[in-house]
Amino acid sequence: MAEAQSLEQLNQLIGRLRDRVPFYRERLEEGPLESLEQFSALPFTTKDDFRQNYPYGLLAVPLQEVVRVHASSGTTGRPVLTAYTSGDLDQWADCMERVYRAGDVGPGDVVQNAYGYGLFTGGLGFHLGAESLGCTVVPTSSGVTQRQVMLMADLGTTVLACTPSYALVLAEAIASESTRPLLNLRVGFFGAEPWTDGMRRQIEYGLGLEAFDIYGLTELGGPGVAVECHQHNGLHISEDHFFAETVDPDSGQPVPRGEPGELVLTSLRREASPVLRYRTRDRTILTGEPCPCGSTFVRMFKVHGRTDDMIVVRGENVFPSQIEEILLSIEGLTANYQIVVDREAKELDSIEVVVEASPHTDHAMLQRAAEEKIRETIGLRAEISVLPPGVLPRSEGKAKRVIDRRSL
Repeated sequence: MAEAQSLEQLNQLIGRLRDRVPFYRERLEEGPLESLEQFSALPFTTKDDFRQNYPYGLLAVPLQEVVRVHASSGTTGRPVLTAYTSGDLDQWADCMERVYRAGDVGPGDVVQNAYGYGLFTGGLGFHLGAESLGCTVVPTSSGVTQRQVMLMADLGTTVLACTPSYALVLAEAIASESTRPLLNLRVGFFGAEPWTDGMRRQIEYGLGLEAFDIYGLTELGGPGVAVECHQHNGLHISEDHFFAETVDPDSGQPVPRGEPGELVLTSLRREASPVLRYRTRDRTILTGEPCPCGSTFVRMFKVHGRTDDMIVVRGENVFPSQIEEILLSIEGLTANYQIVVDREAKELDSIEVVVEASPHTDHAMLQRAAEEKIRETIGLRAEISVLPPGVLPRSEGKAKRVIDRRSL
């Protein structure tokens, strides 16, 4: 998007926030911005700001104009709340239609929506986009896995929407059937947690579909912020709805495109809950390089970790996605794993990776290969425990990958 156009949209947003949201009025000086450099000096909005202004302190419209609220899936403390006007729901539907169109989905497709319905944005967001496109929607929500598989076969499901962790659970359930059911699956949209290309390969093999990464978050209204195209080389951000930056996670200073940083997003058009410079804590790279698909929207590469998911072990910074990428580069290991961090008697941190192997594999050989590759790749000595299939707990939503016993 051209700088002049971006600046015009940002100034309109800032003017509205000054007028309607006391929280932002106290932070924003009078007068329009004259450059994007000035914009990058404005204060960030954080998750704590949402919680401190819970429930309605960040609303930019009267409550009677709000037709729906959603909230984060956290189980402790005050949730992050986001609100929608009728216009916001129309905009969300537009963004979610783009998600589906990235996989050539349209009328005639049967969409099995196994994201959770309720306060979590995933279920109703994917439902909204599919109905808006004219698809047939099967609103299964998550869980009851055997029934999910039955419905896929019986109803001719062509499109699956769920977390990548649950996609693996469904693939395992299909593989365990005595007779593999005949499925029409063609496309899958998976998000709500970081996942690697190694997991993509396992999902695509297990379900027989093309897997698309999607991105969104409650603070920005839910899924629909970005989606992969068929190139699967970064997710296109809907720049007419969201302004994207990357910053240094420590200093907060802007990072040039093409270099890794923390993603910061601004909602340009939301009416009820507009957000200025939200720190997502997701680490990625933005690129404006042309994409062969023809889209001119900026791309964000796959999220390679969250600042608040980072584990510090013996002075080394480790992201779960780094471990996952290493494990899945070793033939015979699966994407079912957990990372256990502990502190030994001498106050030295230890890290153990518990991972399931495919059937009929040499566990001792896989253990040696994983330990060596982790040591060579990230310079960390980790104890690897290789288990047979089906031992670790399965998740219907976001998988719990890290158990940090140091805080217990």
